[in-house]
Amino acid sequence: MNYLFAHPQRVAYLTGEHITLVAAALVCAFVIALPLGLFVARRRHTRTWVLGALGAIYTIPSFALLALLVQATGLGTLPIFIALVAYGQFALVRNVAAGVLDVDPAQRDAATGIGMSPLQRAIRVDVPLALPVILGGVRVCAVTMIALATLGGYVGAGGLGSLIFLGLTLHHNDEIIAGSLAACFLAVACDLALRLCERAARSFD
Repeated sequence: MNYLFAHPQRVAYLTGEHITLVAAALVCAFVIALPLGLFVARRRHTRTWVLGALGAIYTIPSFALLALLVQATGLGTLPIFIALVAYGQFALVRNVAAGVLDVDPAQRDAATGIGMSPLQRAIRVDVPLALPVILGGVRVCAVTMIALATLGGYVGAGGLGSLIFLGLTLHHNDEIIAGSLAACFLAVACDLALRLCERAARSFD
């Protein structure tokens, strides 16, 4: 705790780096997962294979995946960024597909009946009605990414992980505690904020 009070600006700066990394990875992961989730929702046989493959990726130990990525891309932000995007796909694609599958078929039939194309129906009907479930996946993904992003300190990507690994290297518990508490607070705040977004989306459902 002493480090938090003695170096608030340093902790705030590293927290900002952490947020930037997670936000960028989350946006990129969602851009990939949204069309993929819509695709597998309409293809039952493909859904099993895609979700199975993404689940397998999700079970890869984070240090092992990061080590492979470092060999391929070098140290820095890129390996942890790729890892976060890869790990985020399972929760995001699963929830997009689950949310779309829960949409009332009558709503889809009505959209088709008034002449909407499949793309228009997905954008105007499926995604808005599935939004609460999709946001649930975003929440789980964001909290997971905040935790995993601490590994960025191990590969020179900055963020709160650099404070944790510095403490581990120098055997300074204050740095470890400061980085861990900041990451924990960030995860809790993100979870609460996205829960409120889920609740608001359900109220408009």
